[in-house]
Amino acid sequence: MTQQVPLIIKLGGALLETEGALAAFIGGIRNFLQQTPRPLVLVHGGGCLVDDLLKSLGMTSTKKNGLRVTPFDQIPYVVGALAGTANKQMMAEAIAQRLNPVGLSLADGGLCTVEQLDPELGAVGDCKPNNPALLHALLAQSFLPVISSIGISPDGKLMNVNADQAAIALAELLDADLLMLSDVVGILDANKELIPELNTEKTAQLVADGVITDGMAVKVNAALKVSAAINKPIVVASWKDPELLIKLANGEAAGTKLQA
Repeated sequence: MTQQVPLIIKLGGALLETEGALAAFIGGIRNFLQQTPRPLVLVHGGGCLVDDLLKSLGMTSTKKNGLRVTPFDQIPYVVGALAGTANKQMMAEAIAQRLNPVGLSLADGGLCTVEQLDPELGAVGDCKPNNPALLHALLAQSFLPVISSIGISPDGKLMNVNADQAAIALAELLDADLLMLSDVVGILDANKELIPELNTEKTAQLVADGVITDGMAVKVNAALKVSAAINKPIVVASWKDPELLIKLANGEAAGTKLQA
């Protein structure tokens, strides 16, 4: 990772439901920034919060090819869970740890353009980078943007965007380093062993063999596409190690490095 290049960290929503995990990871971010000051952006999902909310309302939720089907009558609740609860929980912890967060969505300042991805998925958006001006201004003043994966289409419809794809679009927008974190150590092979590095060819074979499937396939293929566009590797790792950022900054290996 390069110190002055912006770093985007995508956090999986399971972080919010694991006791103590959010505080530990935000503490790791604070320690990292104290040792290695650089522009930093957090992008998050919150699928577990969406699942819990919909279940409490008696609604069902399904997935298609790793993406959540989001009927338009459910999108207000999805927005509430992601741009509301998940976003503000992350902001609250950042404030408690003396950071300076600003809660955003993909629509704020025209950061990304979002169009409906597939009518069969409902209010699910396809996200593309658009205008970096707001992020440049915030980062220049040492704010910590915390961005939910909610977008708005040009005709004013709320859209649920896959958080991995949102983070990838923002990395392309800022020509940033990208670290994608979830509750797994990285990408695993058929024997559940960590794969240290992946390229496009090897990924295609693992997808064809059924080793990489569903949401992970969506994540990996999108990451490789942007790796090619920005000519940088993308790291997929776990948020369970609070010292992960410092290890990566020191050149230590962690997770799976994706390089197109």
